[in-house]
Amino acid sequence: MNTDRIKVHFTDNHLINATNPVSVNLIGAGGTGSKVLTALMEMNSSLLALGHAGLSVRLWDDDIVTEANLGRQRFAQCETGLYKSVALINRANRFSGTDWKAEIQKFERNSLGKLPENAQATIFITCVDSVKARFDVAEILKALHNGKYYYHKPKYWLDYGNSQYSGQVLLSTIGDISQPKSDRFETVANLPMITDEFGDLLKHSEQEDNTPSCSLAEALEKQDLYINSSLAQMGCSLLWSLFRNGLTEHRGFFLHLKDFRSQPIKVA
Repeated sequence: MNTDRIKVHFTDNHLINATNPVSVNLIGAGGTGSKVLTALMEMNSSLLALGHAGLSVRLWDDDIVTEANLGRQRFAQCETGLYKSVALINRANRFSGTDWKAEIQKFERNSLGKLPENAQATIFITCVDSVKARFDVAEILKALHNGKYYYHKPKYWLDYGNSQYSGQVLLSTIGDISQPKSDRFETVANLPMITDEFGDLLKHSEQEDNTPSCSLAEALEKQDLYINSSLAQMGCSLLWSLFRNGLTEHRGFFLHLKDFRSQPIKVA
């Protein structure tokens, strides 16, 4: 008889019993980030319907909408030339009646090494396209965790990454999250950051090409049409389970869209 208890992570109580909207920094407004924002709109409306305080989202991106972004990303022809973050947040606020914010800058330290203003949040979601950006975000999250912040204390980091046909989503805690005593489960307080757990793999395996695409056809040679939206929906489902179920047995997944394979990553 197998008596091993299932390992789970219980959601931080601040997310479950929030008295104010839970603050979210969404970093990146491209192919994945633009669709994650749509999923967050749906999540916010659902949380409010369940009597929860909902979400307060701040979207970070310094890029502008080009012709190559139309079709694969959440942008219309009339938004060409606008900042991606502004276009998406304006649309989200008009649609949902929210007061979410746009930042037309990268989520990074300034030239003096200072943290970006308005960097504090409870949940961080990264949809960035470079290894360096991930490590920069990780450094900032650790600084925020060690800082004297009592409001919007950072708790979770949900990171998205993908190539043309495959990708992964990984949930991390920012420090330890207090866990209740459980006779049924083995509780796990710390979910490691992707930069700590897979740092060497990130540095040595990713072949980056950050040259902007000039057309949708060229963009599709780099990322297939539905890889971003598939990752966005599945990743936000993981975040939703933290709110809805109060715990999770999984901290992420690998997805290969070409042959429709998905491999969950268990809490360990």
